Amino acid sequence: MVELKSLPNHPEKALQNVGWNWMLGTDTSAYVTGDVVVVSQEQADQYYEAASTLYDMLVDAGQYAIDNNLFRDMGIPENLIELIKVTWEDDRQVHLYGRFDLAGGFEKESIKFIEFNADTATCIPETAVVQWAHLRINGLDDSGQFNTLYETLVSQFQYLKEVNKDLTPSILFSTMRGYAEDDTNVSLLSEAAEEAGFDTDFAYVEEVEFSNGNGIFKQDPDTGNFVRFDFWFKLVPWEHIGNDEPELASMLTEIVKNRKAIILNPAYTLLFQSKYILKILWDLYPYHPLLLQTERYALPHKKCVSKVLLGREGANVSILEKGGEVLESVEGEYDKQPRIYQEYVTFPMDKAGNSYQAGVFYAGEPCGLGFRRGRKILDNTAQFVGHLVK
Repeated sequence: MVELKSLPNHPEKALQNVGWNWMLGTDTSAYVTGDVVVVSQEQADQYYEAASTLYDMLVDAGQYAIDNNLFRDMGIPENLIELIKVTWEDDRQVHLYGRFDLAGGFEKESIKFIEFNADTATCIPETAVVQWAHLRINGLDDSGQFNTLYETLVSQFQYLKEVNKDLTPSILFSTMRGYAEDDTNVSLLSEAAEEAGFDTDFAYVEEVEFSNGNGIFKQDPDTGNFVRFDFWFKLVPWEHIGNDEPELASMLTEIVKNRKAIILNPAYTLLFQSKYILKILWDLYPYHPLLLQTERYALPHKKCVSKVLLGREGANVSILEKGGEVLESVEGEYDKQPRIYQEYVTFPMDKAGNSYQAGVFYAGEPCGLGFRRGRKILDNTAQFVGHLVK
């Protein structure tokens, strides 16, 4: 059973003050809640160890996927394969950050790996700032959390600068227009980059200019001149670029190969983003205590979860009974994609019957814990719940 502590001062006012109204929710239940999940130091350490172990396993699985040319099985666009290989072999192509989704961790339930948001993970403001501020405004010790996400991101940007000394530390951040949540995530990343010594700027993706020979540019609205950036962070999924913008995929491959820019997160993170990696992990580490059995087919003797390879936010996920009967499902835009089938595990629950999934950020090391609360399938209606280490 998940233990909750309800704090009297809701973070709502603080969010309104900084303009993060998107976090307050437009339905009957606000996205950010007044509750926190109470975890022990031992639990926090277990989440840390799980994420650390899983990342090492994912690196092995990624190498296996490349060595065995599993790109098609993984649903990866063919026009990104060269860039994936180039970035994988170059240690200067740093994986800035990602977020593990984990089940278990309460009442001696084993922690189980659900999936890894490796390419365009969000929830940075909630994890790094909101849950920390929630403790502060309630007079609690703000160090009582497994949460060094912001500081660790600063260190990651410093490391990125250090291993790419031949490039100018100038970074352009980009999102797709019309997504306030994405803009806020990128704003926080931009602050961390500035603190690490980068010159930063922002442009929506459609405003960015790309040149095969020269790199990545933003036009200065005052002078009309084009300003070049040696680093580009895009909160745009790699598979969208590969499938919908083949010319851009080709240009970005040449830009990276010619050392005209570093793109974050690197293309190889698509190996980890594809849920087919869950099957590869099971093949490489069968019955590992952190893993759930995952196959190309519905598990005949176990309840399982059907997932599309490159879906997001719980879209097109179904829970299947042993015989294949659909018990619960979420609609979405990815239904034509191939699927994998992962052994079903019950999420930890509170007294009201809500399910909780732990999210652990990884930025060179595990560095931040938060929880999503919702139904059996956690989709884009799930709430964010902070935590308190007792």
